Amino acid sequence: MDRAVSNATPLIYLSKANKMSLLQAVVRQLFIPEAVHREVVIEGKRLGERDAYRVEKAINQGWILVQAVKVIYPIEIAIHPGEVEVISLAKEKGIEAVLMDDIKARAASEMAGLRPIGTLWVILKAVKNHILNFDEFLATLEDIIQSGFYLKEEVYIKAVRKARELSEK
Repeated sequence: MDRAVSNATPLIYLSKANKMSLLQAVVRQLFIPEAVHREVVIEGKRLGERDAYRVEKAINQGWILVQAVKVIYPIEIAIHPGEVEVISLAKEKGIEAVLMDDIKARAASEMAGLRPIGTLWVILKAVKNHILNFDEFLATLEDIIQSGFYLKEEVYIKAVRKARELSEK
């Protein structure tokens, strides 16, 4: 995938698991609005979170771009301001894919004509592209869950089955 706009959650959990390289491998250029930068990097560094420094490094390397955005796109679902900025930035730049995990934000992005993808999509795409094998997928999934990433049991089971299927191709 060439370009996507990301919300905070995928950045936080992929960087907590030290797997930002997977994101870089499957999304060539990632945009984040200023609200996401403040939440992940500025606030994260203030709290002493190691993942904040990993995201900042990706920004300094130039493959994550922080962008100012005018919130002009009407969102009919009550979602976090950072998620509103993600949707607005994607619409402004003509980027279809938005990286977000929150169910309400995903629904809002679909209503805006965007294609939500999430943290699981990134690691499954890495399996599909032979960047991760099945065991590495399981270890990565375990790392993000242990970092606090919430996953419903049925979603977990579907993801594991999909990863097994992809790794056998």
